[in-house]
Amino acid sequence: MCGIVGSVNFKLKYEEADAVMLHRGPDEQNGFRSENVDLYHLRLAILDVDGGQQPMHIADRYTIVFNGEIYNHQELRQKFALQGTSHSDTETLLLLYQKMGPAFLDELDGMFAFAIYDQQQNELFIARDRAGKKPLFIYNDGKKIVFASELNCLNRLLPLEINPDHFYSYTRLGSFYRGFTPYKQVTELLGGSFIQLNCKTLQIKETRWWNIHSMYKQKRKTSFEESLQQTDDYLELAIKRRLESSDLEVGCFLSGGIDSGLVTAIASKYKPNLKTFTVSFSGEYDEAPLAREVAAKYETDHTELKISFSNLYNDVENIIANYGEPFFDDSAIPSFYVCREASRYLTVILNGDGADELFGGYRRYMPFAHYDFFKQNPLVKIPAALLQRFLPPGHEKKSSYNYLYRLAGLASKSGVESYLTASVDIMEGYESFLLPGTSNDMKQLEQDFEQINNSSLSGLRKIMNMDFDTNLFSDLLVKMDIASMANSLEGRSPFLSKELLEYAPSLPDNFKIRGGSTKYLLRQLAKKYLPPILIEQPKRGFEVPLKNWIEHELKDMVHDYVGVSGNFSCQFIDQTFIQQLLEKKVRISDEKRAKILWMIFCMEVWHKKSYKQQ
Repeated sequence: MCGIVGSVNFKLKYEEADAVMLHRGPDEQNGFRSENVDLYHLRLAILDVDGGQQPMHIADRYTIVFNGEIYNHQELRQKFALQGTSHSDTETLLLLYQKMGPAFLDELDGMFAFAIYDQQQNELFIARDRAGKKPLFIYNDGKKIVFASELNCLNRLLPLEINPDHFYSYTRLGSFYRGFTPYKQVTELLGGSFIQLNCKTLQIKETRWWNIHSMYKQKRKTSFEESLQQTDDYLELAIKRRLESSDLEVGCFLSGGIDSGLVTAIASKYKPNLKTFTVSFSGEYDEAPLAREVAAKYETDHTELKISFSNLYNDVENIIANYGEPFFDDSAIPSFYVCREASRYLTVILNGDGADELFGGYRRYMPFAHYDFFKQNPLVKIPAALLQRFLPPGHEKKSSYNYLYRLAGLASKSGVESYLTASVDIMEGYESFLLPGTSNDMKQLEQDFEQINNSSLSGLRKIMNMDFDTNLFSDLLVKMDIASMANSLEGRSPFLSKELLEYAPSLPDNFKIRGGSTKYLLRQLAKKYLPPILIEQPKRGFEVPLKNWIEHELKDMVHDYVGVSGNFSCQFIDQTFIQQLLEKKVRISDEKRAKILWMIFCMEVWHKKSYKQQ
């Protein structure tokens, strides 16, 4: 795991990259220059510590800078009879590219963002993994191109300008949609994509080499028992690879849910006395007791991190600023803390990311298993709109009433609005307070939604496809990458293995949602590994009491950022509405009020602490 920076027609200042991105690669930093190409690598040494230095070269032709891990690289060396001089997966990438060209990407099980420079062709080949677990941002003004693992690095190297047209999606999604960023001339390379860049003409050809939509279009004919065993086998293979592809000790994040519980249980077969970590909160959000059950069953070396909100007030601005863009997901806070704690003990950690999106883990998936709410049906939408109009808002996030209230809201919407209501649900119902002229970036979201909605997929597959491309890519993977790398910690996600990404989407819908059970197949698999008390527990993650933060621990700070006249967010959201939210003069649930204020707060913190620190 590392940080990479590169450029064409622009001389990098390596010390500037170090100033903002050293946490990604504290062990070693090296650069390479040839003609008008500049490559820089910051290394977090995990595999082949002595022989994996970068930039790496072979055949006096190819040079690579690589961020990530290829977990099956030794298998690929045997499969394709590759002969190298090191045990590094970086060298395996170069050897495969030399042998096969871009087609080698289909063989990889890993997380990666890398750039290979072909000196003979004067071309850069830049690629990302299937899910987009490892980030890559690209600046292109037509005269020079600069790319980096973090937006804060580009902001340090270049005089970036804010792109106001891209903030509408942030207010709706809590993150920037897909390839969009807060800056002009800066895009994010999509997961499952690669570009071929002519370093002389700066001509770019972008190719989508993998798309989960094609996986969801497949309908696998298999019995439940066969699928259960195959999932077990694939998950064990993924975990085994991720444990073995490290010269350093590997631990595991452990929440009270079945995803991280399964990862911990299987990892313990290969790693006795596995180090595990969980976050402990006081009150309803405390997941530590359930995590403790799994830790005891597998006799792990378990650490409970007790979060103190007195520290939160001092830390929250810097945690948000780490992202280099406005980032809404409040679970980034406990994620940062648990990564910081884990990094004191080890450098590599396993997590359960991706299981919910692949196996149906969210409660919002349940109605889609019975009815396609993305369809246009006035007989459903008109009564639902009337019902929600007269129902009082639900104030308790996990209550049955709030679930029904949100379901009525979902049934009343059409098009991409129905997806936004079903997913993050930040400004839904209050869109009229968003100022006009800032919605250009929503066109891409609408087009992508309509492409999926007009396909032959079931309602459940549609929303899971959307969540993989949107929620997972733009939010959850970003959250964990920054939270872990800010603490020089590498996070590995077995559920996002090549085999599971190609297998799970094609499974029948009723293997994922059955009756009143989400993630049915994984729950059945969990019976083999986990204490019974965990099996029927609702989804758990690093949840936080956001309402309490807004009302108590962070109230003064939020008001100081959000309540200032003429602040940055007033370009996109009606200032009177913001003030009325602060004063509790809007008919709105407590949870939704907290979400909107948090969304605005994160935007203001980014503008003051990240963007302006150029």
